[in-house]
Amino acid sequence: MTTSSDTVQTDLLRFLATRTGRTWETDADVFGSGGLSSLFAMELVVHLERSYGIAVRGADLRMDNFRTVLQMAALVERLQPTAGDSGGSGA
Repeated sequence: MTTSSDTVQTDLLRFLATRTGRTWETDADVFGSGGLSSLFAMELVVHLERSYGIAVRGADLRMDNFRTVLQMAALVERLQPTAGDSGGSGA
């Protein structure tokens, strides 16, 4: 299942608004604005994994991958298998 970046961004903006009670821009630093905790970061990881069938592990768990909706959408896009991907490295 490959999902467009726009769809992921829309979903994440909705998720953030529901969970935080405020409206977000795609380039807003959701942790730099204060009020969001590392526990919330784990909620984001679980949401992304369940919603998009990805596994966020190791180096991908860096906070920088979760600071903005744009960065989260890019992470999802990078971790999702492409059509015809057999799981190999391809390079």
